[in-house]
Amino acid sequence: MNKNLNETEELLTELSAKLPDTEAEVMVAPAFVNLVDALRTLEGSTIEVIAQNMHFADSGAYTGEISADMLQSIQVNTVILGHSERRTYFGETDELLAKKVDTAINKKMRVIFCFGEELKERKGGEHFEVVKKQLSKALFSLDAGAWDQIILAYEPVWAIGTGETASPEQAQEMHAFIRKTLATAYHESLANKVPILYGGSVKPNNAAEIFTKPDVDGGLIGGASLVADDFLAIVRAI
Repeated sequence: MNKNLNETEELLTELSAKLPDTEAEVMVAPAFVNLVDALRTLEGSTIEVIAQNMHFADSGAYTGEISADMLQSIQVNTVILGHSERRTYFGETDELLAKKVDTAINKKMRVIFCFGEELKERKGGEHFEVVKKQLSKALFSLDAGAWDQIILAYEPVWAIGTGETASPEQAQEMHAFIRKTLATAYHESLANKVPILYGGSVKPNNAAEIFTKPDVDGGLIGGASLVADDFLAIVRAI
């Protein structure tokens, strides 16, 4: 919940003007009220505009919610689901997220699916089991073909705004576990082609080291995405 209309326009205009030549897929997820303007601002740019969330229903008595059809009607075809803040502050469960994912897949949308353990779970040695449970409950009922529409985003919640720091080695360890878990649930070829992003306080000064890890395919960027030069430095590091 950052950036009003003018601030969003300024940020996206700067990002578009300074975007380096890159093979990375660059996406931005403005607030719902700024999506249409963001699309206009980035018209002709390779930067994709995506949504921060959506509801599982097509329509109905869900005041304040946004449907897949609404997003697609303005040409937004990718959505973030399961972000740690949605889970923590709005009580989104694995069961609810499974319904959202199913809707998005059926609507032919791409999903950036977020998951990750909290500090007490990491300190208690439960992190691998927590991640496996989040993935299996929300995603493992999908057909193998649906995974072409899925991007995974591992968020170690304990490393976001807590003073704790996740090392690149810890990121690689979890990403390798995620890929192994996918291979067991489906098959190795599927596991190897699913992108896995890292979302644990990626910044210009640590991005390059994180992105060199073999199972880290990119980043889900939080605070650093609000400053054009910081975000672009991370894009260059991929």
